[in-house]
Amino acid sequence: MIDLQKCREEIDKIDSQIVELFEQRMKISQNVAEYKINTGKPVLDKTREQQKLDSVEELASTKYNGQAVRELFSQIMSMSRKLQYTMMTYNQAREFHKIKEIPKSKDTRIVYFGTKGSYSEQAMEEYFGTKITSSGAPTFYEVMSKVSSGEADYGVLPIENTTTGGITDIYDLLVEFDNYIVAEHVLKIDQALLSLPGAKLSDIRTVYSHPQGILQSRKFLEQYSNMKAVEYGSTAGCAKKVLEDGDKNQAAIASIRAASTYGLEVLASNINYEEVNSTRFIIITKQCQFCEGSDKMSICFTLPHESGTLYSMLSHIIYNNLNMSKIESRPIPGKKFEYRFFVDFDGCIEEPAVINTLRGIEAEALDIKILGNYIGVDL
Repeated sequence: MIDLQKCREEIDKIDSQIVELFEQRMKISQNVAEYKINTGKPVLDKTREQQKLDSVEELASTKYNGQAVRELFSQIMSMSRKLQYTMMTYNQAREFHKIKEIPKSKDTRIVYFGTKGSYSEQAMEEYFGTKITSSGAPTFYEVMSKVSSGEADYGVLPIENTTTGGITDIYDLLVEFDNYIVAEHVLKIDQALLSLPGAKLSDIRTVYSHPQGILQSRKFLEQYSNMKAVEYGSTAGCAKKVLEDGDKNQAAIASIRAASTYGLEVLASNINYEEVNSTRFIIITKQCQFCEGSDKMSICFTLPHESGTLYSMLSHIIYNNLNMSKIESRPIPGKKFEYRFFVDFDGCIEEPAVINTLRGIEAEALDIKILGNYIGVDL
């Protein structure tokens, strides 16, 4: 009969020895870090780590134990690297400068996606107020471009909807342009079907809207076989088109605000199929800055196309006790089934835990970009 209590006592004794040896190893790792700092050597030496993993695996008596030992030492070396990263500097964090708040005066130039009556215009006014200088742009690209060139101080763009998810074009543009997220704003979205005065639901043949408006209203449109959805610019731009075309067979999916702006009639309101339908807008600037009280980080990075690399990146967030709130992936142009990852997590760029996280990811990823540090808004 096996004595369970005796087994547990033996395990406790072995575990105590393991902890003692682990701490000895970590102390030596600090010495290694000091050497690397003085000589300019990188923390991660892939060749050395692979050789070490191969050698400890061979020490095991069975194949199963060998695989387990390899995984164990992989984690130990990961912990060692994280300790070493805390002893090093992080350059990207130093580039960001803190401001008290975003200016919201008549001298503040804002560009938003769409035209008068758009949801982006509404989000802009809710965040900045109306005592600013603003203009619309017909494409996401143009908003990014005007901010990047200095033609506008800030830009307002939708990035995520609770019904349809992330707006992938925005993620790609955040990589293409050296603009940064400095704030976010969440807006409740109530889509409506707008037409010329006097038109009826049975008259409508063509319904114009932005792809997001069409997706959010998909179930409503499926009820009407006479209606064909056509993608066309921003939602407010579609409302403007219906007015200018003067065709009672046309309608637009847009906001009640757009109906008022362009003198259209609301044929149906709240046509989005999800009652809780909100869009998160980002405020972008070309300045590398963050506001006092910022508590949300957005970054993107690319990885070696190898097993376990994504886990290794995310482990830096876990190790530093930070909460990851979002992860998205986008294909990398010119690469087959390789992806860039976009991650949001809680924290401020001044905090040691965030600095350690960024330092670790920078060292082990192929590249990293800080997309912004800003005050998060609960959806």
